[in-house]
Amino acid sequence: MSNKTKMIKRSETSHAWYIVDADEKILGRLATKVAFLLSGKNRVDFTPHVDNGAGVIVTNCDKIRVTGNKVKEKIYTSYSGYPGGLKRTTFQDMSIRKPKYILRHAVKGMLPKTRLGALMLKRLKLYCGTEQPHLAQKPVKVEI
Repeated sequence: MSNKTKMIKRSETSHAWYIVDADEKILGRLATKVAFLLSGKNRVDFTPHVDNGAGVIVTNCDKIRVTGNKVKEKIYTSYSGYPGGLKRTTFQDMSIRKPKYILRHAVKGMLPKTRLGALMLKRLKLYCGTEQPHLAQKPVKVEI
């Protein structure tokens, strides 16, 4: 009897779809669960070098919460490449301007910084309301 670990191939993969409601959820805790599902670490046949994770649909991204003083103190930075081109935006301003960016930025930081991580991030679908057009994927509701 052999106890070899099964390493799946790309041709053997299948992507399940999950739907998550972000209403009143804490940003970091939600992002870790979403990154866990996207990378496929919840599966029994997890293989690190194969993209066998799930697709995740997140609704109500505009109603996400943070704890403590992060609403005013958490800062998102972007740099244009030119001298003096550093832009700083607080969480409060970003949640008004780009509410989806907040969760995408947090999840992206938790995924691998490789082509595999980019493929995983493509299967993250974010929506501000409760409506989403992915009924054909038959997403399973996940409570976080």
